[in-house]
This record gives sequence, C-alpha cells and structure tokens, in this order.
Amino acid sequence: MSALFSPLTLRSVTLPNRIAVSPMCQYSASGGLPDEWHLVHLGSRAVGGAGLVLSEATAVSPEGRISPDDTGLWSDEHVAAWRPITAFIRAQGSVPGVQLGHAGRKASTFAPLTGRSGGVPDEEGGWQPVAPSAVPFSETFRTPVELDEAGIAKVVADYAAAARLAVEAGFQVVEVHAAHGYLLHQFLSPLSNRRTDRYGGSLENRTRLTREVTAAVREAVGDDVPVLVRISATDWVEGGWAEEDSVVLAREVAALGADLVDVSTGGNVLKADIPVGPGYQVRFAETVRAKAEVPVGAVGMITEARQAERVVADGSADLVLLGRELLRDPYWPLHAAKELGAQAAPPKQYARAF
Repeated sequence: MSALFSPLTLRSVTLPNRIAVSPMCQYSASGGLPDEWHLVHLGSRAVGGAGLVLSEATAVSPEGRISPDDTGLWSDEHVAAWRPITAFIRAQGSVPGVQLGHAGRKASTFAPLTGRSGGVPDEEGGWQPVAPSAVPFSETFRTPVELDEAGIAKVVADYAAAARLAVEAGFQVVEVHAAHGYLLHQFLSPLSNRRTDRYGGSLENRTRLTREVTAAVREAVGDDVPVLVRISATDWVEGGWAEEDSVVLAREVAALGADLVDVSTGGNVLKADIPVGPGYQVRFAETVRAKAEVPVGAVGMITEARQAERVVADGSADLVLLGRELLRDPYWPLHAAKELGAQAAPPKQYARAF
C-alpha cells in the first residue's frame, strides 16, 4: 500500500492522501477579494486529486498584504468571495485550507506580475509597513515602523478574527504563516528583531508573538478545525534563526494546539546561500518531526512520485507539499497514483482519460 496515498486524520478532518498544494501567491486579487482565477487555480488542483488545497498567503488585514494584489480575509465580503471556492474544492473530495499571513516589513511591494519591484509608494496604492524593528528588508523596500505593544495586540486580534472568518468561509484547515521572512518570522529571527522588550532578545521573547497568534487562532476556530503552522527552519545565515530554534518552537506551538508544523526554510535574508536541489528542505522536516515529536509537512523541490512516497514512507514527514510541480501539472496526484499502483479516483468527467 502506498504511504503517500494513505489518509491523514487531523482532529475532525481526514485528508484522502498526503499530498498538499503549497500556498502560492497569484497576485490576481482586487481589494483582497479572490475571483474566478482563484476558483479555477485552486479548483483545478482539487480536480487533480490533491488531498489538501491550501490558498495563497491570505492577509489578515489590508496592511498585512504583500502586494496590493494579494488575497485577504478581513470582512464578510471576503467570506462571500471565498465560499464558492471552498465549496468547489470540497465537492471534488479535497480539503480546503487557508494560509493566514501578515507580510510585515515585506508588505506594500509591487507584485512580480507588474514587472516592477520594491516598495509601492502611497500615491500608487501603497501603505506604511510595520515590523518588529525599523529595519527594511532591502534598500528598495519601504522602511517599516516598529510595532508598539498595542500594534502587536492588533496583529494577534487580526489573526483570530481572520481565523473565525475562515471557518465561516468554508475552510476546513487553517495555517498560520510564520515563515519566509514575513511578520511572524521577522519576530523570530534576531536578524530582523532588534527589540529589547518582551518581544525581543531571548528565544522565549522572540517566539512570543508566534505563540500568541497560534493560541488565538486555536481558540478562534474551536476544537475540531486543524491548525497548521508554517515555519522557516533556518535563515541559512550564521547568527539567524536556526534549526535548533525551530525544534523548540515546533514543540511549543504543538502544546498550544497546532496539529502539524509545515517546515520550509529561508526568506528573511535577501542574499542567503541556499543549497537548492531536489528535496533540499526535507531534512529539516525530518529533524523537527523526530526531535519535537510533532507531525510535520515537507516542502521544497519534491517533484517525483517515488521521491514523495519515500518522504512519507521513511518517516521524514507526514505530508508533502508541492508548489511549482502542481503549477506544471495540476493532475500530478492522479499520475503519481498510477505510477505507485495506488487507488485514486479521478472525477467521473475525466475517468476515461485515466
């Protein structure tokens, strides 16, 4: 029996297999509202057989968007826009999940699709970014304002409110985005967090905001909804956030009600030396799983069926997340099932092709 195509139960939700669509920004929303593009983009991956379909990084507030073209979830209007998408995903037998994020100092930037880069000025629809410290990500990004404790409390409240709206919108899984150099990761890493109050300095202080957000999201969604936390296991830079820190954090968020830690790396430093290659981040997922004793997801150039099968079968991770490979082939799970001799049912409309 294929390990990759075995079910995975998290609280009240059972994924039909261990394949998840990794969150991938589409930069195609207006006012944070998803539209027909998002329905087709996410819906196609559900048709293709992915067990869990995660939305792109979805901002918990307008100022939390990476770009003006990102999706969000901060009003009833956003709930109404997401509902047809989650309903379609569920109708295909997949589980809809949302990644909730706040870009912090990486907010108010031009979407790559515009052909421009760097910070968006106010007169072109930009806004003032916030961060743990007034340190810009790069010289082309806007300089953020350091959050005071009232601002930090608002971030926690925004995550909780967005999580409640996510459940109303039909999402069955909620992921907290604490990776890739966005706000929660910025607080975690000493490279971006230069505070001297209770949110900076020691590891306990730097992890405080992520712990508070995780606890708030868990309370907001209730006992039945699985909560995932995506982390960057390392900054890939000496003196930054490191693998051993990730083990500590994983153990702590699990104690607060997180059901799975989604292990990625990098994103907080502009020029990090990252040894990119097939499965290059899997070893971090394996370490976190073994040392923190929590379920984990693995991501990063997982492209082949047998490669993904090994990740689950050898105990490196409980879930594999695919990004670009699922852009290239939305039906990757159906093809992988055939290669591995596993059972996977294509939609009846497509059955003759498989």
